[in-house]
Amino acid sequence: MAKFEYTVTEEDKDLPVKTIIRRRFSFSSRLLSKLKYQHLVYLNDEDVAGWIVPDIGDVISVNLPEEKSDFPPEDIPIYPVFEDDDILIINKQPGVTVHPTKGHPCHTIANGLMTYMEKTNQSFKIRFVNRLDMDTTGLLIIAKNSHAQDEITKQMKAKSTEKRYKAIVNGIVEEDEFTIDLPIGRPDPENVARAVMEEGGYPSVTHVKVLERYNGYTMVELLLETGRTHQIRVHMSHIGHPLVGDFLYGGENPELIDRQALHSYKLSINHPVTGERLILEAPLPDDFKQVIEKISK
Repeated sequence: MAKFEYTVTEEDKDLPVKTIIRRRFSFSSRLLSKLKYQHLVYLNDEDVAGWIVPDIGDVISVNLPEEKSDFPPEDIPIYPVFEDDDILIINKQPGVTVHPTKGHPCHTIANGLMTYMEKTNQSFKIRFVNRLDMDTTGLLIIAKNSHAQDEITKQMKAKSTEKRYKAIVNGIVEEDEFTIDLPIGRPDPENVARAVMEEGGYPSVTHVKVLERYNGYTMVELLLETGRTHQIRVHMSHIGHPLVGDFLYGGENPELIDRQALHSYKLSINHPVTGERLILEAPLPDDFKQVIEKISK
């Protein structure tokens, strides 16, 4: 269970516990209500009412509510890159959906996390802060409590996080660095495919940098400024360089790889509790490396 502590100072003189908590911790209103009704606020390790005025030097502690998910556990490998009491960041493998959906009710990362919790003697509600397509690999953030989820979501909205991807695309990208600023929408509600849509599309910005040029292919680094569904795949296809292996957007290359060659390899965020800047990287998956070997010959 995640726990927060604060020692009362001269600045808090004559303030009740509930006001100090609001000022010193960036908890949501919903979480504050849970703390109150579940009696999870303590003063010097004793249950305390919010109206009590503490003395200077007293210690206010807060235990976050215990929650859990109830997905059926499955033996799906989980590859942690970073983990503590508040967040788990994993390197997602290809071919696995993140969260159960109508089309994929099981065999998901969520199911694998249930088994992972059993093996590591943990229990938390699974909160995916970002999502990756089933066939996209790389860094995936799971918040272990609502506060961590809220804090990272705020960072994303404030654009203080960085998500960098590597992709191999068809053709030679001539320009070394450029930005694609084109709106993306869903032309047909019955079709999962997205497209650049000047009318009705949502603002979408992708920064592109060439890393390596091969014989008929290019490896690029992509920095997302927005996070639309299929954004990288749509933008690169629109400019004539669909991702290798991307059957949905015109880049199918079964002789090279059976999925889009896209990997979320680098993530920069502030830790939701400590504020420490975390810069994490996930190694390229084997099938991505094999593509590079084939096109380098």
